[in-house]
Amino acid sequence: MDRDANQLARTLTALRVAVVGAGWAGIAAAVHARRRGHVVGLFEMAGELGGRARGVPVKGLVVDNGQHILIGAYSATLELMRLVGAAPEALLFRQPLSLVYPDGSGLRLPPGRPVGAFIRGLFGSPGWTAADRLTLLRCTGAWALRGFRCAAGLSVAELCAPLTAAVRTRLIEPLCVAALNTPAAQASAAVFLRVLRDALFSGEGSSDLLLPRRPLSDLLPGPARTWLEAQGVRIALGHRVQEIAPAPRGWRVADGHFDRVILACTAKEAARLSAPLAPAWAAAAAALRYEPIVTVYLHCTGVRLEQPMTVLRTRPGQPAQFVFDLGAIGGPPGLFAFVISGAAEAVAAGLADSARATLAQAMAAFPAGTWPSVPTIFHVAAEKRATFSCAPSLSRPAMVVAPGLFAAGDYVDGPYPATLEGAVRSGREAAWSLPAA
Repeated sequence: MDRDANQLARTLTALRVAVVGAGWAGIAAAVHARRRGHVVGLFEMAGELGGRARGVPVKGLVVDNGQHILIGAYSATLELMRLVGAAPEALLFRQPLSLVYPDGSGLRLPPGRPVGAFIRGLFGSPGWTAADRLTLLRCTGAWALRGFRCAAGLSVAELCAPLTAAVRTRLIEPLCVAALNTPAAQASAAVFLRVLRDALFSGEGSSDLLLPRRPLSDLLPGPARTWLEAQGVRIALGHRVQEIAPAPRGWRVADGHFDRVILACTAKEAARLSAPLAPAWAAAAAALRYEPIVTVYLHCTGVRLEQPMTVLRTRPGQPAQFVFDLGAIGGPPGLFAFVISGAAEAVAAGLADSARATLAQAMAAFPAGTWPSVPTIFHVAAEKRATFSCAPSLSRPAMVVAPGLFAAGDYVDGPYPATLEGAVRSGREAAWSLPAA
């Protein structure tokens, strides 16, 4: 009897919640809203879940619409994967942070507690001078003493000016573009320091690289769809919401009435939908600027690189900063993802020319004999609005758009840059703002 009474009470207090957009933020919002006992409807304009982080079929294989990495500090993402039945231990290749170049130089952290691992890695990695090591230790120590905080208007380049040129170009710039997808001269030092704090100093394994063994759709979108449907969530794919209209005690979305709405679509779509309801919020969302990412997939049979992820030196005509050996982590053998972050110049040059430049870079960057034959260009994926430009003092839209109307996405105000973790945390926070049923 008590169980029936509790169930009735939950039914009476459950809200009808519309989640508009089924990328990683929308998935997180829908899962956590359902777990709080609410009735959820999920609307997605594409034909599948995942947004900018999903697998796409190409020439008989499924590759990602852009190479992504996770790190051990992505606690919200790893938790969400487990909630929907996806096992991170099986789906992600895990190794200590390694930012190593083709010649073996760079930084490779050993396992262990973060501070000790960082110090041992710095002194144990080849290619650094005493001045490089000393200035890096001095700066990171000063950042730690300040709680990894700095003035909002400071750029990463300004923050790191005391470092040697070698440390800036071989360590800071790759880290910055990997984490913020924004060049160091234009990137927010405050956000960069927050990422460093959580990745390098928040706990054992927090800086570990987690590389997808399977297409991104298998990490979250696919398992989440199965979980949500089993939980009775209505998923409307191929459905672009045209309008959100106020209604008595709630909102009219598509053909239904909802008590609350979470806008988990792109900032551009959220601005369009919210403009009649919250023009100031919509203007802030529409004002965001973006950085593209281009992923060039090359194929060459019989090749295994020394590292699953290798850092590359960039210069004119050599645009990629990283290469991932997908075969080394469980993907198709002989397939390599070359990533061009902050790729405005690559997009302007044209994807075909950038792919050819990346192919030439691949041949030049590795020791002779690495490639038994010239790789072929398998596929080029371009996300022209991959991430917001994470500039100093950037004003990001708030989670609350209007009473009963919320926003979730990696662009929403928060401590993280545009990452999978930022998206998942934002969706979770939006759902947690709802009262539990």
